[in-house]
Amino acid sequence: MKKRVLSGIRATGKLHLGNYLGAVRGMLELQNPSAGTGQVYETFYMVADTHTITTPYDIEELRKNRREVIIDYLAAGLDPQKSVIFQQSEVPEHIELAFYFSSVTTIAKMQHLPTFKEKVKLHPQNATMALLNYPVLMAADILIYKAGLVPVGIDQEPHLEVAREIARRFNQDYKTDFPEPQRFKTEGEYVPSLTGEGKMSKSVEGSYINLTDDLETIRKKIRAVPTADTSGGEMSEGIKTLFSLLKLFSVQSHDKFEKEYNSGRLQFVSLKDHLAEAIFKELEPIQKERKRLEQDTEYVDRIIKEGNQKAREVARRTIREVREKMGLG
Repeated sequence: MKKRVLSGIRATGKLHLGNYLGAVRGMLELQNPSAGTGQVYETFYMVADTHTITTPYDIEELRKNRREVIIDYLAAGLDPQKSVIFQQSEVPEHIELAFYFSSVTTIAKMQHLPTFKEKVKLHPQNATMALLNYPVLMAADILIYKAGLVPVGIDQEPHLEVAREIARRFNQDYKTDFPEPQRFKTEGEYVPSLTGEGKMSKSVEGSYINLTDDLETIRKKIRAVPTADTSGGEMSEGIKTLFSLLKLFSVQSHDKFEKEYNSGRLQFVSLKDHLAEAIFKELEPIQKERKRLEQDTEYVDRIIKEGNQKAREVARRTIREVREKMGLG
């Protein structure tokens, strides 16, 4: 039996390093499982464009970005022959299932989620029902494909718990067979900000590296990470960020630089430039493939259309089943 997988990234712009390490690497790992594991996954990867409208956004930017994320997916190695790659808003059954799920979800539960509180602080004038229902829609995204694994960052764990609770409640009340989805952990499940505070995020200027950044841009951003006048002693948050990224992109050199740091001999510019080159080395083939895909609009259009159709076929089957069991069919 193939296990189903669902993941998605909001359409807020081209992907950055945090998206790549926290989600895309996991997507690739599940799309291309190691030989000998005996497990094959059926993978569904979406652009979460409906989720994008839960916070303030620009209409023209959304139209552009929902396509940009698809191109990033393809450039990074997601294969439409192995994975269903689609746009969330083109499968309206997600919204329908989210409404059914909202019938077993309390307002109090949604209001107490840490992610909701954080978003309200960022957008106090936009504490909408759409924002409150974000985790319910996420549950619908996952469960409409009956996905058991979700490669997302650790910050999404509270939302996955909501999805598990909804699955249990529906299975109990309506005799459905929804799985209780689990998070697929990746090495880069939490990518620290280049500012030394919090995680890498598009909403925090100077905190992220785009997948499209060239070597000079990456070097400039890495060199701006706050460090110290001398090495040794307790690491500052900025220094911890550098070593965290080093583990993800150049693990073989991590111990060498750590010994130099502990002995007080480390030159931070040497570490930073080595890290910038290691990051660019991984991103360069992705960037080359992206440039090729940007020119092949007909191919990208076809992949989007076919992916939307495949996703909707599966989603419709689930909706028919749910409606029947709820007495609406």
